[in-house]
Amino acid sequence: MQVLVLNSGSSSLKFQLFTMPEATILCSGLIERIGFNDAIFKFKTSNNSIELESKIPNHKAGLKMVAQHLLDEKIGVLKSPKEIAVVGHRVVHGGNLFSDTVEITIEVKEKIKALSSLAPLHNPANLEGIIVAEDIFPNAKQVAVFDTAFLQSIPEFAYKYAIPNEFLKKHHIRLYGFHGTSHKYVSEKAIAFLEKKESKIITIHLGNGCSMTAIKNGKSIDHSMGFSPLDGLIMGTRSGAIDPSIIFYLKDKLKYSLKDINTLLNKQSGMLGLTGYSDLRDIEAMAAKGNKDCTLALQMNAYRIKKYIGSYAAALNGLDAIVFTAGIGENSKYMRELICEDLDFLGINLDTEKNNSGIKAIRTINTDDSKAKILVVPTNEELEIANQAMHLLQN
Repeated sequence: MQVLVLNSGSSSLKFQLFTMPEATILCSGLIERIGFNDAIFKFKTSNNSIELESKIPNHKAGLKMVAQHLLDEKIGVLKSPKEIAVVGHRVVHGGNLFSDTVEITIEVKEKIKALSSLAPLHNPANLEGIIVAEDIFPNAKQVAVFDTAFLQSIPEFAYKYAIPNEFLKKHHIRLYGFHGTSHKYVSEKAIAFLEKKESKIITIHLGNGCSMTAIKNGKSIDHSMGFSPLDGLIMGTRSGAIDPSIIFYLKDKLKYSLKDINTLLNKQSGMLGLTGYSDLRDIEAMAAKGNKDCTLALQMNAYRIKKYIGSYAAALNGLDAIVFTAGIGENSKYMRELICEDLDFLGINLDTEKNNSGIKAIRTINTDDSKAKILVVPTNEELEIANQAMHLLQN
């Protein structure tokens, strides 16, 4: 059975085509910088590898490009859209409406749309992917896997906000957390690698969106994002945690509309607001050339992550390992070094030579005498989504 997995991020689209249950990858690819004139499209099969730069204005255009290449006579891996039995979709926010993987119906799509206000950079892109996939692959089962599911084990004292109780009871305002599919996948890989089921680990997902999860014995107990993906770490275009009074100041004193504030904090802040660049590769390159704004932004980013490591080590009452994953976490040796600097009091000691290794597999990058392990674990949200989609249909 062939399963196509679509992972629509805020400015990216990952896709993989699997033969299941063998988990054989027939095709994989990535679109980066969606919405920019220099978007990058990557498409790879066992026989072909393509990388090209193109203007890709939105996710709909990106998905159509993916479908064209899948069905291409020369380099494609499909002769007909009917060969796809299942399309698994990553959906960021399930709110209190979804805690499990579901088959997509009209009602499910309406609920995903209704939750878009909680994840304005993601849920609309996720829904667009579903709609386009239904059109291109009409015979396939469409399945939604929600980022919030793995984080349902967070205890009430950690997910509840200190506002009147009615806001939780009536309006379901609470910490939900995101990137759960990735945190689940890499934490399971890390626990197996450590051969320690009873473990205390912190998973650090660093990409255009960034989040951290405290995981005890395989269950999440806290998470850096909150009611929406806006909270927590400094991200590509999102501010992360700020004093809520700033919002009132922007509205009352600077006369920003609420819509403008939403756009500012979600799309114009973070690393983009600090440097003029949202891609960390550009920021690191400019910092290396002496750009002070970029240097400071990298320091701010690492400092915020350090604070969460410290607080989660306290919440876990110990620490067996920290786990770096996702585009930045897996590939930026500079950020890993900056984050791990001066954390020896927690038993975290980075081995520079191991950190500089370009090995694309799960590995340790700590010194031999480091009390806590430092792992780099490549995430594979797509395989996790494919497994969950198959599990749903089989049951």
